This record gives sequence, structure tokens and C-alpha cells, in this order.
Amino acid sequence: MSKDMIKIVNGETGEELEREMTNEEQALRNLEVETYLLEEAKKADKESLIQANKLSAATKLEALGLTADDLKALGL
Repeated sequence: MSKDMIKIVNGETGEELEREMTNEEQALRNLEVETYLLEEAKKADKESLIQANKLSAATKLEALGLTADDLKALGL
């Protein structure tokens, strides 16, 4: 598996250096990416649950013959 590259720029001279990440840098980068992907999956799961709950609530209201406007009128 190839490693990601790092670009280092000397702010004073403008000299640029590109190199492969060390094993430690690559491991840290991989962990950061995995953590980000897990957080995004959690957000998507949470949003799916919220949408499922809204659909369930709307279905129950409809079964009772109520609308969202009826609930608003009741202050709910």
C-alpha cells in the first residue's frame, strides 16, 4: 500500500520538499480519516433515526385523525 505524501514549504526561501509519510505519520493520518468517517456515519445514522421518528409520528397522528396544524393549535 502506498503512503500519502507530505509537502513541506520553507516560508523564508519558498523551497518545497515532497516526501512520503513515515509509518507513524501515515498511521496517524489513517486514524484521523477513520475517525472522521465514523463521525459522519454516526451523523447519518442519527439523521435517519430522526426522519424515521418523524414519519412514525406523522403516521400515528394520521391514524388518530390529527394533523400537524392540530398540534400547533394545541400548543404542542
